[in-house]
Amino acid sequence: MRATLMYGAGDVRVENVPDPKIQLPTDAIVRVLRSCVCGSDLWLYESMPATEHGERMGHEFLGVVEETGSGVSVLKGGDLVVAPFVWSDNTCEFCREGLHTSCLHGGQWARAGVDGGQGEAVRVPQAEGTLVELRVSPDSALLPSLLTLSDVFCTGHHCAVTAGVGPRTTVTVVGDGAVGLSAVLAARRLGAERIILMGRHKDRTDLGRDFGATDVVSERGEEGIERVRELTGGHGTHTVLECVGTLPALHMSIGAVRPGGTISRVGAPQYPEVPLGFPEFMNNITLTGGVAPARAYIEELLPDILEGRIEPGRVFDRIVGLDEVSDGYRAMADREALKVLVKP
Repeated sequence: MRATLMYGAGDVRVENVPDPKIQLPTDAIVRVLRSCVCGSDLWLYESMPATEHGERMGHEFLGVVEETGSGVSVLKGGDLVVAPFVWSDNTCEFCREGLHTSCLHGGQWARAGVDGGQGEAVRVPQAEGTLVELRVSPDSALLPSLLTLSDVFCTGHHCAVTAGVGPRTTVTVVGDGAVGLSAVLAARRLGAERIILMGRHKDRTDLGRDFGATDVVSERGEEGIERVRELTGGHGTHTVLECVGTLPALHMSIGAVRPGGTISRVGAPQYPEVPLGFPEFMNNITLTGGVAPARAYIEELLPDILEGRIEPGRVFDRIVGLDEVSDGYRAMADREALKVLVKP
């Protein structure tokens, strides 16, 4: 089959690799219908050291079950399924607590001999714990939105949930990438009273307004903080959703949150230390967030997509074939595309 490999910064190739095969009774083989490029993939795209053999890529996909191991009884051939961005058994003590990303028997796609999602097919370990059936047709117009349940919309939702977003909550979202826009949509879904989106790409912030942002702040740094405070009577917002992962984004988050407020960060952090000192201590600022246990949220979010109340798939603004995936990476890295959907 064909699959995506990264050989180093800026070096993405599509090559022939061995077809996936059932290795354990709990495995399933899924033929990929849709996958995508993640913002976290871009960190590697910009900084990965050159390698001789390349690394398999992709952790977001949905597709059709082609084959199952002898230990798989619920799933069957022909089922349309979505895979969260880590695989898990859904039964261990951490999974039962909603922390599937810490599953005792789970792991990551494209690691340790497991296929990546940016290819034609994937061997899925712990298939019954990992995969969630989607009762729609394989050509449904909902596929892009359903694909966001693999990662990006669940990540935005996790950010809002861990921050405590709810009715009468004011929210600042830092970042107008796909995760930030998903966080806007998630905050609106949870009933936020006011949502300030910090971003300066008009096509993205326009989508953010469609998703529920009440205000847009294009300024950055101290100017951005001052603008948020002007909009909130000088206090800042109850919650700040940090969806970038850089230190400047965290500094803006700290400046935009009100006393007693909560900052949730889901942007993969590109810094080793968190600048929370005495002033933040005196203001009772809470810092939370972390990697999103997408599997814990899929069943909760799925009905709103199926019934048309939300359309998170609008974050995909470019579709490429598998052989064009390298151009998809480049387009996202160059800010020509918000999020690229891959159609093998």
